Amino acid sequence: MKSRIGKPDTQADVDLRKALDTQPPTNFVMVAGAGSGKTTSLIKALAHLSQTRGRELRVRGQQIACITYTDVAVNEIRSDVGDDPLCRVSTIHSFLWSLVQSFQIDIREWILSRLDEKIAKENDRLAKPGTRATSRPKIEATVTRYGLQKEIVAGLDKFTYGTGSDYEHGVLGHSDIIMLVPDLLAQKQLLRDLLAARYPVLFVDESQDTTPNFVSALRTVAETVQHEFCVGFFGDPMQKIYTTGAGSVALDEGWIKIQKPENFRSSQSVLRVVNAIRSEDDGLRQLGGKTTRQEDQVVPLEGTARVFVLPADEHRSARVGQVRAFLGRVNEDPLWLSDHDEADVRMLVVVHRMAAMRLGFPNLYSSLNDNAPDSLKEGLVDGTAWPLRPFISFLLPLATAVRAGDEIEIMNLLRQKGPLSNAKIDGNFMETLKRLHDATLDLNRLFSDPATTIRQLLSLATETTLLAADERMSRHLALPLDPVDELDPEHLPMSAFLACPASELWNYREYIEDLSPFATQQGVKGAEFNRVIVLLDDEEGKGQTLFSYGKYFGITDLSKTDNDNIAEGKDSVIERSRRLFYVCCSRAIQDLAVVMFVADVASAKAAIRAKGFFRPEDILGDAELLA
Repeated sequence: MKSRIGKPDTQADVDLRKALDTQPPTNFVMVAGAGSGKTTSLIKALAHLSQTRGRELRVRGQQIACITYTDVAVNEIRSDVGDDPLCRVSTIHSFLWSLVQSFQIDIREWILSRLDEKIAKENDRLAKPGTRATSRPKIEATVTRYGLQKEIVAGLDKFTYGTGSDYEHGVLGHSDIIMLVPDLLAQKQLLRDLLAARYPVLFVDESQDTTPNFVSALRTVAETVQHEFCVGFFGDPMQKIYTTGAGSVALDEGWIKIQKPENFRSSQSVLRVVNAIRSEDDGLRQLGGKTTRQEDQVVPLEGTARVFVLPADEHRSARVGQVRAFLGRVNEDPLWLSDHDEADVRMLVVVHRMAAMRLGFPNLYSSLNDNAPDSLKEGLVDGTAWPLRPFISFLLPLATAVRAGDEIEIMNLLRQKGPLSNAKIDGNFMETLKRLHDATLDLNRLFSDPATTIRQLLSLATETTLLAADERMSRHLALPLDPVDELDPEHLPMSAFLACPASELWNYREYIEDLSPFATQQGVKGAEFNRVIVLLDDEEGKGQTLFSYGKYFGITDLSKTDNDNIAEGKDSVIERSRRLFYVCCSRAIQDLAVVMFVADVASAKAAIRAKGFFRPEDILGDAELLA
């Protein structure tokens, strides 16, 4: 793919270069709507700095830092800048850890302080007269567990960074890093000076989802260091979808705001919907839209944008199929009926639970999400939770190779990630191979039995030495449990996980590896697809209160809390739902179909018509589907 460095400049690109070329460079906030080419502007800015300041920075041993949120985005940016060693492109978690990993004593003190905060919070719960008597033993046990953790942590002198927290083994998780580093930056001038000296220019991608604490810490760096330091935020407050995000980044004195209103992604029909949604928020009107070539002329792509209002009954899946058949027929586009990659059809749901129900891993999802610690919840979203790693990286690929009869791949997996990776093999090597071969067949047999649980699968894998269970997994597999382990917040989620049908692992893997047509609306931010179906179903998404499309469209009454939040200027269910609706609608390149399941179709149609997002003739129901 051709690098975006050579793409034509927008006015935002020109303004950004001017800001970077001033002496000293000007701090800035770029606000770029969906499909505007925000990443292109970021890449062009990195290339410009490399060209104009590269020699100077290399002589000083300095780099330009670019922080983003996913490994996919990191690889995308690195590829476009030609893996320029001058540009340090990394995820926010790995970047922050690199800043503080040598501050081991400070890390220990921070963890101890954090445990003190947790103990104080639990003691406050105990002190409340309204706390139920049945809850008190559990709270007391939690305080005891935190106290034991403090004793262990106080004796540790080495801390590392992993997916989830495990303080007793000196491991900090994602959420810890996001809190730890801003705290240390706020407290330590030495750390701020080291940051500025190493990275005189720092870009933050997706700044709307950066935590306020980190934004504040970078402001403090800019205000207090003696070195030249320029910070730039690239983002879009309208695409803030996480409650912990900063949203709009305010300008400090001397900072500038650069707006990028262009849209290079969406057809005219989709762009009209996107602008209508945004008009109720910051009013930024996006311009342009996707173009196509007809004969010898470049013309705007018209595309389509429709909303289907359908009954919330037991026939939801069948109705989605009818919508796809209708679109294939009316648009004269058979790709609407295909789930193959070339069709580029994506169905977006509000929450992962809805995808789990539709794709067949509801128990697995509930086990590691409901009442589970953050370390498990966060890792469930992308497959990095520690209980899932043995399956995603080894056992599922191994069973796949067995089913395909691919002996070479089986051997590769056993050598690279299995027992043969250990150079020392006890006993006769050929006997070991025969035993492992039989174990792989047993593994596949268990995987093929719908009655098999994850516990049974793991037990087989460990007993046959296909898998060496780590200490944590061994603890949860052990029966009877050690009484101390019952205090572990992962105990109940792991018990539920081990009881799940092993067959759900296949469906889960298909989902996280992007092999299904389903995705969450949050999970596709930054992505684009030719054909998009947005599934809105407040009933299916029950249990979450952050979003409600019924309330957003005026179909469902607002609660007292909703009205209070709106009156007090707090982030409300209306604003959150609007932003998420903007994100998912703006993913569409050519065609957009919103499918909304409701209890009262007639009143919902009237409410949607009153919003004015869609043309009246594009608001459809059952009758039009079957016509």
